[in-house]
Amino acid sequence: MGQKKLLKFEAIGNYPNVLQYPENIKGKWSDFFKNNHPITLELACGKGEYSVGLGREHTDRNFIGIDIKGNRIYTGAKTALAEGMQNVAFMRTHIGKLTEYFEQGEVKEIWIIFPDPFLRESRAKNRLTHARFLYLYQQVLVPNATINLKTDSKELYDFTLETIAEQGCHIHQNIADIYGKGKATGALSIQTFYEKMHLAEGRTIYFISFSLPDKPITLPERFAKHEAVD
Repeated sequence: MGQKKLLKFEAIGNYPNVLQYPENIKGKWSDFFKNNHPITLELACGKGEYSVGLGREHTDRNFIGIDIKGNRIYTGAKTALAEGMQNVAFMRTHIGKLTEYFEQGEVKEIWIIFPDPFLRESRAKNRLTHARFLYLYQQVLVPNATINLKTDSKELYDFTLETIAEQGCHIHQNIADIYGKGKATGALSIQTFYEKMHLAEGRTIYFISFSLPDKPITLPERFAKHEAVD
């Protein structure tokens, strides 16, 4: 591991707004944030630009960026601390372990920003809008909560539309080109490091906002046996 990464890992170990594989936090987020404001998650948050950006816009809500890579979390955590943001935190852990950290109905909204699209079909199960992840989200979200996906991957965009149609999800917004259609306003105007790169390369940015159905998510048979994400 490079020296810079080591320094970042050391730093987040001392940051009060970063939790690494925390224990006994489930159901206690109001104690952590010292309020009962709604919680929004940014999954695979990378540098945490969305958690910070949304936190600036909505001081009456709490935001938690989740990623397994601590050296990435460092950037957002440092910015939030420098700005004195009390409503933004970061957690280093696996997304598949969400139910270990949140109770049913403890999360109000989810943002998934430029996740790895896992383009090989053999790795489709790792896409964050795969049915097995939707099943996981259903275990922590309040009813009718919103899930937002922003991506430059047409393949992931199409896959997500197919998946949510199969599961009977309700689509709130479906924008095939947010910049081309002048829709990059409000929360959609927040740009991550990677989004700026994608735009410079002339890529199209897609956005889908949807809610899960009232009925349980239907898992493919090979996942239903475990009813969990590896």
